[in-house]
Order: sequence, then structure tokens, then C-alpha cells
Amino acid sequence: MSARRRDNAVILAVDQGTTGTTVLLVDHAGGVVGRGYREIVCRYPYPGWVEQDAEEVWQRTLEAIADACRSAPGSEITAIGITNQRETTVLWDVETSLPVAPAIVWQCRRTAPLCEDLRTRGLGPEVTRRTGLVIDPYFSATKVRWLLDADSSLLPRAREGQIRFGTIDSWLIWKLSGGTAHRTDYSNASRTMLYNIHERRWDQLLLEAFGIPEAILPEVCPSSFHFAATSRISLPGGVGLPAGIPICGVAGDQQAALFGQACFEPGMVKCTYGTGAFLLMNTGTTAVQSRSGLLTTLACGPNGQPSYALEGSVFVAGAAIQWLRDELGIIRSAGESEVLARSVPDNRGVYLVPAFTGLGAPYWDAEARGALLGLTRGIGKAHLARAALESIAYQTRDVVDAMASDAGRAASELRIDGGAAANDFLAQFQADILGTTVIRPKQTETTALGAAYLAGLAVGVWSTTAEIASLWQFDRRFEPTITDDLRDTLYRGWQRAVARVRSIDRASIP
Repeated sequence: MSARRRDNAVILAVDQGTTGTTVLLVDHAGGVVGRGYREIVCRYPYPGWVEQDAEEVWQRTLEAIADACRSAPGSEITAIGITNQRETTVLWDVETSLPVAPAIVWQCRRTAPLCEDLRTRGLGPEVTRRTGLVIDPYFSATKVRWLLDADSSLLPRAREGQIRFGTIDSWLIWKLSGGTAHRTDYSNASRTMLYNIHERRWDQLLLEAFGIPEAILPEVCPSSFHFAATSRISLPGGVGLPAGIPICGVAGDQQAALFGQACFEPGMVKCTYGTGAFLLMNTGTTAVQSRSGLLTTLACGPNGQPSYALEGSVFVAGAAIQWLRDELGIIRSAGESEVLARSVPDNRGVYLVPAFTGLGAPYWDAEARGALLGLTRGIGKAHLARAALESIAYQTRDVVDAMASDAGRAASELRIDGGAAANDFLAQFQADILGTTVIRPKQTETTALGAAYLAGLAVGVWSTTAEIASLWQFDRRFEPTITDDLRDTLYRGWQRAVARVRSIDRASIP
């Protein structure tokens, strides 16, 4: 009997994120029937450094899988999909399957001097041409180089094939398969700064430039593909994961969310509101070279085969609301921001530019710092809450406009997900400031859902992406409600605020 006809058949989707691991059990109708979650610790040993224990990531993932299985007794797992925090870098020993150093998280900035050296050597244009990325500590290549330099014993072992490198997806595949499979997918490979996205191969020129042995790299496969099968694994609490379950859906978190939002046609755009905000536009078979400060990346196309996307990253989105709560004490919960924002009719000219860690796309200004502009004596906490929520929408428009310029086509709608997508004020203001329909799906955990869809395609739970698109349902559509003149006035105010922040003489600030 096929997997699609068994009522108890489910896909196990692992969403391994920066702060925790979510596991969903997804049925053939795209419904979530089981769930587990475990937090993961980030460590900050020095300013700008962010690390995790890869073995802890593995153990917490097992615990979340066990939680999900216990929440849906009797379910039969027919396949496993994995989506993951991208760029986070793990090196491990082939014989012991243990990490040889802490994992360097995507947020870590320790390799900034190495990146500056590479730019000075004139490698920037070549890196962008081959990988679609910019030279930045964000990506995996300089993290790998740093780890190999930090321990003199590692490079010789890497050359001999005794060490493996992987992003978190590769690490989990290795552990789930009992060390029999060292693989990744196109979308994760495209975030390493070592992968040629046009020729779809590890790039020899870049491997030589970074001094990274090819022997440590995983095999690159389509996102919907039989990567491996599980070994017999004992889970916490007496639950067991049987041997032989196919691991057959893998994608980086943002590409998985694009797939989970059923953005299968060129021109479709999704935005995931999290700590930051991440926008991807499907560009189909065309790798659009950005002229507007965006990245070109590989994504999951029809039936899980590789396609291309434009990507823009906003560094601070939900983190601006956390700032109101944790540092200013204006709110006690994120939900209160909506109540406060609605209590005033407008922002009264107040703009928050939340450049707490610089500005991301399309500015890429690492030295910019946050500012609150337009304050008068009558400004209260409600205006600050409104300005913080509006800042998320303004930054999103910055990226959407850049995508339209690069792709030569405007987005007809924006599909949103992530925690802040539940905020009706934000969703409505996003539609107003874009002048475009904003759509929130019924299932906002689209990252894990995308991994489930990719796995299900590989084992025949779903036959085509068209069938998956028929499962996607919206919760609410938000249409623009303000005039074009007001929209332009508000956005010009934002642009002036950003220009003010970027014009500050930073040399005069101690």
C-alpha cells in the first residue's frame, strides 16, 4: 500500500533553528498531527562570537523527535525531511562521529578580519559572480578556514579525509544514518561561499583561495532526494526510531519556507518574520545578478529540483519588539505591541531605524547603528511601539522594491510567515506601505512544512508541486487601505531616517 493511502502515515519534519529544534508530524493532507520542541543554547565566548555544541544540537533534536512521536501515538513515519539554520558550520571526526570543535553559528562575526583580507585581495567580484553571495562572515567558508587554522592538527587530518565539514543538515544526516551518508542539498551548499551556483559544483578556484581541502566537503544532491536511511536509534523516554526510514527532503530554512508557502512560480515572494526578516523571490531558471544589494541563491523548484531566488535579509525585525520588552520595559509580551500601536492614530513623525547590528539588504552597512528620530514632548510609549512595528514593514519594503528592480517585475502579493505574522497591525501596515496584498497562511510553520513537502514528494505522498499548492490555504488577506500620497509620504520619512543614520560621522563616536 502506498504511503498516501495509509491513514496513520506521516512525514517527520525536523526544523533545526538557531534557538531551538521544532519537529512536526505532517499527514498527507498537510495537517500537523504531532509536535515537539527543544531549546538550544548559544554561547558568546567573546564579543561578536556565537557558538553552539553540535552534539547538544543532535541530542536536543532526538528529544524533540521523541516528543513529537509521543504526541501522536500510532503514527507511522514514512519519510524524514530536514530544514536547518543555514551557514552554521560543523567539523567532525569520521571515526568517532564527534565534533572536533564548537559549531560556529551563522551570526558569528569572528572571521571579519579574514573577510577584509579577502576583499583587499580583490576576490569580492569573483565570489559574487560564482556564488551569488558577498564576502561576509555570515557564510560558511571563512568559518571553516578559521576552524582549520585554530587547531594545527585539523588541516592535515582534513586533507587525509579524516575530518568532515557540514552545515547542520549534513551533521544531522550523518548522525541519523549512523555515519554512512555525508550529503547536503543545493540550497545549503549555495550558502557556503564555496559552491558555484551556475555550474552546480564545488568551485576549485574558491577552495584554493580559502585553503579548504575538497575531501571534507559533502556530496550535493537535489532537495527532494533519497539522501540516506536511518540507522536504529534509541530516543529519550523509551521511544525508538526504526532503521530504514528514508531521509529524503533537505533544504535551508528560508528556501524551505519558500517551498512551504507554495511559491512555485517565478515572481512569487515570501517573507519570514523572525528575529530578523528574510525575503525570497522565486526567479525560476534564471539566476538574477542583483544590482541592488541582494543575494542570488539556489532554491527548491518544481518537484524539489533546483531553481534560483533573490534573497534579502533584514537583520532586526522581531528583535525590535524584544528590545521594547527586554531593554525598555515598555511591554511585557510581544502581543502588547499591537495593542499599543493601535491606540494611536499614526506615528506622529516618529521613526525607529533598528540598526542594532548594522543594516542588512539592500544597504549592507555594517557600521550603521540604531536611532529613534522625530521625538517631541508628546511622544509616548504607544508611538514607540508603533514605530518599532512599522520599522519591520519599512525594511521589508526596502527589500521588495530591490527585488522588483532586479527581477524587472513587481510582486503581486507577499506571503508572510513566522512569529510576527500573527500581528494583524504589522500585516495590515505591511500591505499599506507596499501597496500590495499581504497573505497569511493558516499554517505559519512553513519552514518545517516545506521540509515535509520535499520529503513527501520523494516517496510519493504527493506527486507534484501542483498537488502541494492545492493544500496551501490562507488564513487572512490584507489589502492596502491608505492613499498613494500617504504611502509615499510615510516611506519618504523612512528613507530620510535611514539616510540620517548612515550619514552620522562614526569616527566621532567613541
